Amino acid sequence: MSESNKMWDKLGSIRARHKELAADLTRPEVVNDYERVEVLAREHTALGKIVQLADEYRAVEQNLAQARDIVAEGGDDDFVALAREDIEKDEKRVAELEEELRVALIPKDPFDEKNVIVEVRGAAGGDEAKLFTGDIFRMYSRYAERQGWKTEVLDAQGSDTGGFKEIVFAVHGAGAYSRLKYESGVHRVQRVPETETQGRIHTSTATVAVLPEAAEVDIDIDPKDLRLDTFNAGGAGGQNVQKNDNAVRLTHIPTGIVATCQDERSQLKNRTKAMAVLRARLLDVKQREQRSKIESERRTQVGSGDRAEKIRTYNFPQDRMTDHRVGYTRHNLPGLLDGDLDDVIETLQQQEQQELMEASAIGGA
Repeated sequence: MSESNKMWDKLGSIRARHKELAADLTRPEVVNDYERVEVLAREHTALGKIVQLADEYRAVEQNLAQARDIVAEGGDDDFVALAREDIEKDEKRVAELEEELRVALIPKDPFDEKNVIVEVRGAAGGDEAKLFTGDIFRMYSRYAERQGWKTEVLDAQGSDTGGFKEIVFAVHGAGAYSRLKYESGVHRVQRVPETETQGRIHTSTATVAVLPEAAEVDIDIDPKDLRLDTFNAGGAGGQNVQKNDNAVRLTHIPTGIVATCQDERSQLKNRTKAMAVLRARLLDVKQREQRSKIESERRTQVGSGDRAEKIRTYNFPQDRMTDHRVGYTRHNLPGLLDGDLDDVIETLQQQEQQELMEASAIGGA
């Protein structure tokens, strides 16, 4: 079966599903189930965009065929000249629509629209790594602000010299995971620290993990599998924080995965935040297990997203950032660290789309 026929077979299935969803959304038993309506409506809208593209493609293709017939038959010179203009315009639009359809048919990551939990930790480099961790946190905070998203610190361990040993924060916004998921891995910085008197360049690293926020429907945690420990919160917060055991540590006993939160004065709020982090970490483990099963079949150039993989270098002496996964280089590090990340993320998205299209064509998916 040709690639074109495969595409139209997929579009036929999508059109049928779109009609099925439209019918489901009118059923009384569905209308009264608000959560189900939301899920079905979201899928119906997403498929509707693909159906509209397919309809426009067919319409332009028909106009193109008619214009070609007019040119082939000859006749009135002015009429033929207009038909030639239509052919040039429609051929260009058909090519554009075909590419848009191929991208639209790429299998979607089911977590793309979710909020995210980001974990940044200083790695190699001592105090300079902790300062770099603070820079990375600010970069994502500013990027979120540019996107109209909201950030919320869930847990943070500051450093006496500035920056953070570790900071965990949530980013709330539509499509946050679809754009930030490429940031997982090891970020390396090369620069002269402020405390360096000899002008020597130091290399430090920070690890980043971007986890989709997990709802209860994504990860079911048996309360029997949880251990809750409370302790005095450290750091800033005043006497009220110090006197009460309001900091929370949650341990998932079967996996040994731990999440802590001491950012709030309320133990209940800390427990809620710690649970969000724990659920996201458990979902991440589940995703990694699933990815390992298909890793041998398809591995995109944007990498596995493994936090142990060095993905990017920030070279301050040369004012240059290099993303090693796609060989993308740009300058203006101050702008980048102020949240100007769109070009980097879009380059990674385009590369992943190309890889997925090629994999789909080879596998016939």
